[in-house]
Amino acid sequence: MQIHVVSQGESLYEIGNIYGVPYEQIADANELESEIRLAVGQALVIPIIGSYYWVRPGDSLYTIAQRYGLTAARLAQINAIDPTRRLMIGQRLYIPQEVKMLIDSLLYVEPRNPVSQDMLAEVRERVDGLTYLAMFSYEVQRDGSLKAPALADIPTIAKNAGAENILVLTNLENYSFSADLAHVIFTDQAAQNQMIQSAIEVAKEIGYSDIHFDFELLFPEDRELYNQLLRNARDQIHKAGLTISTALAPKAGEVTTGIYGAHDYKAHGEIVDFVVLMTYEWGYTYSAPQAVSPIGPVTKVVEYAVSQIPNEKVFLGQNLYGYDWTAPFGQSDSKAARALSPRMATNLAIEQNVAIEYDALAQAPHYTYYDETGTEHEVWFEDARSINEKFNLLKKFKLRGIMYWKLGLAFPQNWLLLEDRFTIRKR
Repeated sequence: MQIHVVSQGESLYEIGNIYGVPYEQIADANELESEIRLAVGQALVIPIIGSYYWVRPGDSLYTIAQRYGLTAARLAQINAIDPTRRLMIGQRLYIPQEVKMLIDSLLYVEPRNPVSQDMLAEVRERVDGLTYLAMFSYEVQRDGSLKAPALADIPTIAKNAGAENILVLTNLENYSFSADLAHVIFTDQAAQNQMIQSAIEVAKEIGYSDIHFDFELLFPEDRELYNQLLRNARDQIHKAGLTISTALAPKAGEVTTGIYGAHDYKAHGEIVDFVVLMTYEWGYTYSAPQAVSPIGPVTKVVEYAVSQIPNEKVFLGQNLYGYDWTAPFGQSDSKAARALSPRMATNLAIEQNVAIEYDALAQAPHYTYYDETGTEHEVWFEDARSINEKFNLLKKFKLRGIMYWKLGLAFPQNWLLLEDRFTIRKR
C-alpha cells in the first residue's frame, strides 16, 4: 500500500488519478467522513498492491533498491528501464509488495458495563486480524479473589474468529494502580495462591489461554517479590496447560528505582512466555505537548528489551490514541489533555482548517489550533507514517509481534497497513 501526504490544493479525486484508484475507494479505505474536505499534511493510505516511489535529488537505482530490499537489476527489470541510465528527478518507480513477516498481534479490550453494541461490533470487525484479545481487567482483591469485568459474549466472538483470549490481572484499586495492594499479594502467600487459582479457574471456565499480569506503579523494593510471585504463578499456570505473560513499563536501561524499578526485564524474560512493552505515554495527560510514542525513545526501550529478553518473546506496544493539550502547557494548573483517536485528531484539523505538520525526529504528526475563546491547543497523534515507522522497528528487531492499547479508538490506517505488511499468526 502507498502512503500519500496531502499537499495544498489537492483533492481526493486528483489523488485517486495519481495512483489510478477511484477516489471512493480511498475514502472508504481511510473511513473519511467527507470526500470533499482534506487537511494539508494529512496522511492517506492508498489501497494498491505495492507502492510507488518518486526519484529525489541524490537518488540512484542502487540506493532506492537497497532501501526496499531489492537489487538494482531487479528494480530496473520491474520498471522496464535501462539500469545503466541515470534516473530523472521526479521519475516514478513501482516498488513491489514486500514479503510479509509472520507476527502475533494483541489488542486490549476494556468493556464497560453494560457492554455496548458498538463495542461488540468493533470486536467482530477486528478479531480476524488478531492473535490475542486481552480482556482488561480482572482486578485482584486483597484476599486474592478477583473482580471480573463485563464480558457479554466478547470471548466467544474472539474464539470463533480463531483469536486466543487473554485474562488480564491488575493491581487496580479505586480506579488506580495500587502499590500497596500489590505488596499485600506479594507478601500474603494465601492471598497470592488464591489469586492464581481463581485466575486458572476463570480461564478454564471462560476459555482464556493466557494469564497476563499487568501490575504497575509498584514499590521498587518489591522487585524480587514480584519475580517470586511470577515464578509461583508460572508453575501453577503451566501445570494447568495455560501460558503466562506480563506487561512491562518502558525502560531503556537497568532502572531499579522509581515507579518502573520493580519491573525486572531479565527475570520476566526468563520466567514468562511473553512480554508486552508499554512503549507509549511520553506525552501524557498532564505533560507538555509531545509525541505519545516518539520513535527515538521507543527504539531505546526495544534495544534494551532484546538485550535482556529473547526477541521472540517481545511485543512492541503501540498506542491507538493521541492528546489535545490546552494552554498553558505543562504547568501545575494545566488542564488534563483530552484523548483523541487518530481519526478524531485528523477530523479536528479539518474542522479547524489547520495544516498537519510532521516531526521527523519523533516521527509523529501534530498541529496547533485556537478554540472559540482564543485559547491555544496543541495536538499530537498517530498516522500512517508514524505507525509505519513502528512496523519497521518491529521488523528490524524481529520481535514476536505488536500490542495495541486499546480497542474503541478509530485508526483505520493502522489496520490496513498491518494487513499489508504482515501475516498475522493464529495459534
